Amino acid sequence: MASSEFTQATEAQAQSLGFEPGVVYVPHPIQDRTDEEMRALADQAYEQVLALIRRVG
Repeated sequence: MASSEFTQATEAQAQSLGFEPGVVYVPHPIQDRTDEEMRALADQAYEQVLALIRRVG
């Protein structure tokens, strides 16, 4: 899980390692979000994260 600011960095790192990680991006920035906003982001990403866990298992 990463903020959308790191999409290109994630893709470059994955390519250089020859690995396709399961990634869920949340809107950027996150550092100045309130606890309530962070919970909302987590709720929005929950299904995507769960799908990645199921894919691996």
